[in-house]
Amino acid sequence: MKRNFRPASLLPQHRRLTKKLREKIRESLSSVLPITLLILLLSLLFAPVPLDTMGLFLLGAALMILGMGFFTLGADMAMLPMGEQMGVSLTRRRSVWFLAGFAFLLGVLITVAEPDLTVLANQVQGVPNIVLILAVAAGVGLFLAAALLRILFRLPLKYILMGLYALVFLLGIFIKPEFLPMAFDAGGVTTGPMTVPFILALGMGIANVRGGDRAQDDSFGLVALCSVGPILAVMLVSLFFPHLANTPAAEPAAAAAETTRDLMRVMGRSLPGYLKEALVALLPIVALFAGFQVFMLHLPGSEIRRMAVGVLYTYIGLTVFLTGVNTGFLPMGGFLGRQIAASPFRWALIPLGMAMGYLAVAAEPAVHVLNSQVEQVTAGAIRRSVMMKALSLGVAVSVGLSMVRVLTGVSIWYFILPGYLIALLLALFTPPVFTAIAFDSGGVASGPMTAAFMLPLATGACGAVGGNILEDAFGLVAMVAMTPLIAIECLGVVYRVKTGRRPAQPPEETGDDEIIDV
Repeated sequence: MKRNFRPASLLPQHRRLTKKLREKIRESLSSVLPITLLILLLSLLFAPVPLDTMGLFLLGAALMILGMGFFTLGADMAMLPMGEQMGVSLTRRRSVWFLAGFAFLLGVLITVAEPDLTVLANQVQGVPNIVLILAVAAGVGLFLAAALLRILFRLPLKYILMGLYALVFLLGIFIKPEFLPMAFDAGGVTTGPMTVPFILALGMGIANVRGGDRAQDDSFGLVALCSVGPILAVMLVSLFFPHLANTPAAEPAAAAAETTRDLMRVMGRSLPGYLKEALVALLPIVALFAGFQVFMLHLPGSEIRRMAVGVLYTYIGLTVFLTGVNTGFLPMGGFLGRQIAASPFRWALIPLGMAMGYLAVAAEPAVHVLNSQVEQVTAGAIRRSVMMKALSLGVAVSVGLSMVRVLTGVSIWYFILPGYLIALLLALFTPPVFTAIAFDSGGVASGPMTAAFMLPLATGACGAVGGNILEDAFGLVAMVAMTPLIAIECLGVVYRVKTGRRPAQPPEETGDDEIIDV
């Protein structure tokens, strides 16, 4: 008589995986629930929401919680190990040209596949989508190659950033005003949740093989440089397409739904599109890793199987998260913005925007990956909780300032120029690892939650007050990518004052007096 049995070794692994998934979902619940409750409170106090919009919002929040749990677990299992292994392999090959060529190809592929870039391109009426997308992709590719070479040759990041942003602001003088917010927004949207974990791990792998006492400082900074390429690309494109239509693409409205069955149908109709988006975003990374595995890595089958499960989790998580945030949060953001701006309390948009920004950053999947990486690389010297507080404060300020722009029409120049000058000045007094983490955090914080909720909030409010949407509402992503830099660098200054040393040499046993806390 045949007996069906499961190998005993698989049972503990299955239990550990299930336990880890439950932990990740609990973490995502604690991240998404606060912003959900705040939006519900605002809908009761300021803007009674139609039942279909409210139903989609609540269902979207549930999907975001589930999706973020799967995504963060998948990133731990697959995206981070894949990036680190490829970084190690590239460095050991000892070919600068191969490293630069691979980085350029990777940057172009992951940028062309980035869904948020297509959304941004659709807003630029007057420039062919393919021209803008290819220009931005080339910018990311060039700067990713430069970022990897910087690690290899141990070039100081702060001086590179100073030179690049000097070029950015010089070019900004010659472009049309409506292109400036778009250019800075492009720097935020091209670093999406799929690419950030992989790029972070790629840099870590190269820095670890390169070794030396600056390995931790060099582990970060890739996202920072990759965010500059799109800004310069859009600015250069604007010089050849001076006539830009002043009307952005229409904001999608919430689909009508009267029953729970209707809500499920709406989500079901949206799901295939996001399945395709997530697949397109994931495919270039998986294909490149498969090529490395066949020709260079030759990792054991057990590790490949584990990564394959992680890729599946990442795919499921990103699909579910994007479905929830775009179908549920996007129409709610636009509705709240319009209703509050049309009320007698329109100035309440500033403190309310700050509160929503403070809570929304915790719902960005890539933020959790960055915070985890920072805690790991610094051996616990920089805690995840402290990073999250600093990022939340930075994003709160950025959204508040963006609402000031929406209500007053003040040019983004008056915020971006002094903001980056302060950030670059602080880089002279901040430990190098904090500078790299800070400029990385700007690209990480401006993810799907910003694009699908905070930006519609701003465009809805801008339309209600009769402002110029392209000049006054767009640029919010750029602001969200800027203020966390200053917050993290201030944290670095506090660290230097409190400890009198850099976090590059954490003690073997870290006591409470060696940990940054707030």
